[in-house]
This record gives sequence, structure tokens and C-alpha cells, in this order.
Amino acid sequence: MIGNVIHEIFSDALFIKYGLIGLFFNGVFSSFIPIPTEVTTSTLLLGGVKPIDVFLVLTIGSIIGGYIAYYLGYNGRLIGKFRKSAPKYEQKSVSIMTKYGWSTVIFLSPWIPIIGDIVSIIAGTKKYNIIKYSIAMTTGKAVKSIAIVFFSAHFLHWLLHVLH
Repeated sequence: MIGNVIHEIFSDALFIKYGLIGLFFNGVFSSFIPIPTEVTTSTLLLGGVKPIDVFLVLTIGSIIGGYIAYYLGYNGRLIGKFRKSAPKYEQKSVSIMTKYGWSTVIFLSPWIPIIGDIVSIIAGTKKYNIIKYSIAMTTGKAVKSIAIVFFSAHFLHWLLHVLH
């Protein structure tokens, strides 16, 4: 009963109704727009999608989104409007990256709300080394995907057990 209510609430959400394809695009867009993937991930797991499938799709989509964000910054022309509208976020991000190390911040950026969404764009803008970026970004995105899928699957399993 509760599972049906939860399913009804989330089934019409933007990315959820498209299943794994929706999760893929949620992962892509969440790399440069603050759109959380946790709701889509949890709903798909609740709907019976295998955790390994959710993990792979989420990770691949997030990594592709990370490269798109880097390119948006690297290209520069596409990001000019953003730089005019959000200079405080850019300055704060560069300051944090300088203080703690670019690779560390890129690795942790998937977990940092709003500022984390623009870290990849700034790395591209500043022409940060693509190899170092790739290692930090892919590792960070994969670790976050593992955590989201693991905790969502276990929490949902526990929650459904408690509610029944």
C-alpha cells in the first residue's frame, strides 16, 4: 500500500517515467544543472530495476555530463552568460579549488550542492588538465553512484520491511 503511494507520487516526475533512459539523462543534466538523481534512482530501485543496472546507467550518464560541463567551460562562448549571472559562485569555486586542490574538489564536487554543479564548468574554463580532470571526475562520480545505489537499495528494503 505505501509502496503504491510512493510509486504514484514519483511515477510522473520528469526523469522517472522514462526508466533507465530517464536516469541516464538525469545523470547527464545533473552534472551542470542542480537536478538531484537520488529520487530517480530510489524510484527505479523501488520499481524493481536491478541495482547494477541503475549503477551503470547513473555512472555513465554522470560521467558524460561531467565531460559536457567541462566542454561548456572550455569552449567559453557558451558559458559567457553564466559567468555574468553567477560570478560569486565562480569566485567561490575557484577559491575552494585553490585552497583544497583542484583534483580533490573535482572528486568531491558531485556531493557539493550548487557549487559542485559548476566545478566542472570552471575546470573547463580554466583549461584544467583533462587527464587529471578525467581521473578525479570519473572516480568521484562512480563513488557517488555506488553510495546512492547502495544506500537507496538498502534503505528502501528496510523501509518496505518496516512498513509491511
